[in-house]
Amino acid sequence: MNTISIIGTGYVGLVTGTCLAEFGIRVVGMDVDAAKIKALSRGEVPIYEPGLPALVAKNLESGRLRFTSDIDEAVSGSNIIFIAVGTPPGEDGSVDMQHVLAAARSIAERMTDHKVIVNKSTVPVGTGRRIKALIRESLDRRGLAGLGFDVVSNPEFLREGSAVRDFMHPDRVVVGSESEDAAQRMRDIYNVLYLIDTPFLFTTLETAELIKYASNAFLATKITFINEIANLCDAVGADVHAVAKAMGLDGRIGKYFLHPGPGYGGSCLPKDTLGLVAIGRENGVRMSVVDAVIQANEAQKSRMVEKVEAGLGGLRGRTIAVLGLAFKPETDDMRFAPSVPIIEGLIAKGARVRAFDPVATDNAARGALAAHVGTAAFTACPDEYEAAKGAEAVLLLTEWNQFRHLDLERLKELMAGRFFFDLRNVYEPKDMAERGFIYKGVGR
Repeated sequence: MNTISIIGTGYVGLVTGTCLAEFGIRVVGMDVDAAKIKALSRGEVPIYEPGLPALVAKNLESGRLRFTSDIDEAVSGSNIIFIAVGTPPGEDGSVDMQHVLAAARSIAERMTDHKVIVNKSTVPVGTGRRIKALIRESLDRRGLAGLGFDVVSNPEFLREGSAVRDFMHPDRVVVGSESEDAAQRMRDIYNVLYLIDTPFLFTTLETAELIKYASNAFLATKITFINEIANLCDAVGADVHAVAKAMGLDGRIGKYFLHPGPGYGGSCLPKDTLGLVAIGRENGVRMSVVDAVIQANEAQKSRMVEKVEAGLGGLRGRTIAVLGLAFKPETDDMRFAPSVPIIEGLIAKGARVRAFDPVATDNAARGALAAHVGTAAFTACPDEYEAAKGAEAVLLLTEWNQFRHLDLERLKELMAGRFFFDLRNVYEPKDMAERGFIYKGVGR
């Protein structure tokens, strides 16, 4: 197989390119960020993702993986080109397509032979045909009207923190294409997965594009549903863990994504739910369930601030130790992390926050929480016990493994109070009460 190019070395592009190289394919990762390319060429991975640095180093050494900032090299040297660039949400929730379209134009302006352009980015339904029209127009303008090409939709389903495993052992591979030749090329690329009986779904372009949005919207709905049930459990004195377990034993429902908490975050679910509502709006279809999920998820974060405020009898002048900033464990990603609006809500009500995350503290301090750094209201701490010093309450926001086995006696000695707000329900209420804590979970 000829070399494959990946345009974009962000989260999806880097994981995709590295894992394809691990499959034995020669891969070139291309990015306009020259500094990032130089760092990657030295084996320096700019994101926190377990297992990825070792795979990058291994495949760089083997020569199967290399990086470039030269778009000409990426296009001319490959017959199959993946587009894996960012598609952030606009102010109205619609998908910002500028990077995808720029990548497609760059390919169209340089191609001189048949190419298969594979879109890996999460894009609105209809993007595949839009890319086809853009490339055809460019080729016609260049006097290459007879030059053939194919466009494929191959959405990603990678979870941050387990992306390498998800790529190597996916639940399914979705390929949207109008060409049997292009579909066969995709089978060849993913031959390793084909041989271990991974389910493959070959669909139209539009169907493949919608599968990604539908999947993420449904997961967001499950999370939001159990959060609302947890809120009801708090009001009526029920235990959401027992409710969720009983629900999950129903084969029609399933046990996954029924864990209550402060609301979903990250780079996918918030963006894709907003995107699906926008796609519906543009096509005259009201996505009322998904729209309600978005609103309920935002309300859940505010409710967590209210929970702490009610438990402490007010927040002004209180010191809160926040454990966990990333939106989930095993990542340093702060995009749409529930910690940000929760911390901002605590500070707005007069609280002082002492925060720690095993890998995301620096990202938070440089990014979403930068406005509070250096003020009396926010302190970034080097570990969980430093964060607890003088705190009247601990607020567990991200369920990192090291927070599952805290030295609770040491924590008590360091704290000024005894409140423990467990927004991930890591600990058992009875055990915490016996240890002298005033414990508040979610739906327990």
